[in-house]
Amino acid sequence: MVPTYLPGERLTAVRRWRKVRVGDVVVVHDPADHQRFLLKRCVAIIGNQLDLRGDNADFSTDSRSFGLVPTRDVVWLVTGSGHK
Repeated sequence: MVPTYLPGERLTAVRRWRKVRVGDVVVVHDPADHQRFLLKRCVAIIGNQLDLRGDNADFSTDSRSFGLVPTRDVVWLVTGSGHK
């Protein structure tokens, strides 16, 4: 599957103001490098933990490698995209 968002594409993201839903695209800190942000899609919610996946599975670092992410770790919700 190709990525939903392409390099250089502008995104609109807002501070998390509601509960994350399955299908939402979220921004979280990379568990391996807290200075870096990851853009991931929520594919499942288990209690207060999120299963986050990249849309391009072959090239994505996501919950398959770093495990479930607490819902409190979501920094932003992506609400839309625009052109470069």
